[in-house]
Amino acid sequence: MTSTVRTGGAQAPSAPEFPMPRAEGCPFDPPPALKKEQEQGPLRKVRLWDGTTPWLVTRYADQRALLADPRTSADITRPGYPSSAPVRGSSFSFILMDDPEHARQRRMVTAPFTIKRVEAMRPAVQKIVDGLIDDMLAGPPRADLVQAFALPVPSLVICELLGVPYADHDFFQENSKILISRSAAPEERGAAHAKLIGYLDELMGHKIARPADDLLSGLGTRVEAGELSRREAAEMGVLLLIAGHETTANMIALGTLALLEHPDQLALLRDSDDPKAVAGAVEELLRYLNITHGGRRRVAVEDIEIGGEVIRAGEGIIVPNDIGNRDPEVFADPDRLDLGRDARRHVAFGFGVHQCLGQPLARMELQVVYSTLYRRIPTLRLDAGLEDLSFKHDGAVYGVYELPVAW
Repeated sequence: MTSTVRTGGAQAPSAPEFPMPRAEGCPFDPPPALKKEQEQGPLRKVRLWDGTTPWLVTRYADQRALLADPRTSADITRPGYPSSAPVRGSSFSFILMDDPEHARQRRMVTAPFTIKRVEAMRPAVQKIVDGLIDDMLAGPPRADLVQAFALPVPSLVICELLGVPYADHDFFQENSKILISRSAAPEERGAAHAKLIGYLDELMGHKIARPADDLLSGLGTRVEAGELSRREAAEMGVLLLIAGHETTANMIALGTLALLEHPDQLALLRDSDDPKAVAGAVEELLRYLNITHGGRRRVAVEDIEIGGEVIRAGEGIIVPNDIGNRDPEVFADPDRLDLGRDARRHVAFGFGVHQCLGQPLARMELQVVYSTLYRRIPTLRLDAGLEDLSFKHDGAVYGVYELPVAW
């Protein structure tokens, strides 16, 4: 922390817009303007779609400090919260709440995501991965890896965990794409959210009437006990359904592309049978790619002195983890993909009480995928030019729309 503390109010008129555009031809790196902000200083005011000017926090140490600071709030309804789009409705997921309600609801869904429970699922996930690869190898020697593999793997897993019929995957995938799209109109996002809530609410009714051994049935039991409303349970279901397939699917496809573009690193992963080396490679890919680029959003509830500035109570805070994971003070040569580095300190899953609930499941799925796909298809290659690929610049979750591959 510097010795001089400033309020930063005079910065607002020249505040750059956020999110910042990514550079052409650099699909794996954070926006150059974001890198420049990190080099110039730890905190800066930026301008959002509604004209508000929250603080942008670019350095790793400050990011972790603020994400763990009880003087910040994740409550989207608080004045000053730096929302990425207009706030609609009055019911929100627990990730947009503060303790104690956040903790109360989160505890209701933590059990299936413990490391012990997730590890017990590994053989089933391995079977899903092998089955999808079998299907690919049984057809023509080329495919869109997104549709043939990257999307079905986590969709099948989360549907099994939640108790959602996989036959409905086209419906929930289409609406989840709209919900996380920055380019969709507020009315479109609202309609997609309403459809998903309606779908999960109806499914919750079936689970309450005929409970099974799945997460939604467990939530149904909470509803029956009066611990949750049907709406709250449906909101939880939407969160877990979207987070459970969108993030991991994009990480599978984008991670594969990054490895194909770094053949020396791909060879290290493909030729290793050491589970620890595979786990380490997953952590480095999570650090290097970090597919959630909208930043964690908070609002200060008290004045906070950090990075030579004072964040006043009521001011918004944006923590973009993609640039935090490229902080050279923490990760040497941060723009280089190095599967041999210790990247476990990354903030791809956030930090503090709101860090990602499903991270053990995501890690396990990625370990199974990355240790299997390239070993079983050692000649896998990109079947298009990098410049021909279409990237998801318009969404809250970054990735590729299609990934043509051949072998």
